[in-house]
Amino acid sequence: MSRTRRPLPIAAAVELVSLIVLLGNLATAHLPAISSLAEPIHGCAYLFTVAAARDPQRTVVAAALAWLPGIGGLLALWRLDRTAAQGEQVRAD
Repeated sequence: MSRTRRPLPIAAAVELVSLIVLLGNLATAHLPAISSLAEPIHGCAYLFTVAAARDPQRTVVAAALAWLPGIGGLLALWRLDRTAAQGEQVRAD
């Protein structure tokens, strides 16, 4: 993983965990305190994930995947890693 892509896994994980907390709270007790804490965290993590997916080696697919709420950051990271691995394989041949 490149150094420029380092914040993306952290932001994607925070986004996914905060979405799980929000949905879990909605399905169970629906406590306003949890919602008021998790909603801004999720929103900030989502925006940071979209911004962090901007990579010099990004593809249109990776950039589009980052816009999916919850799992999009992880999918974009997977796509960027896959693109980088294919690039390394082509250079080795």
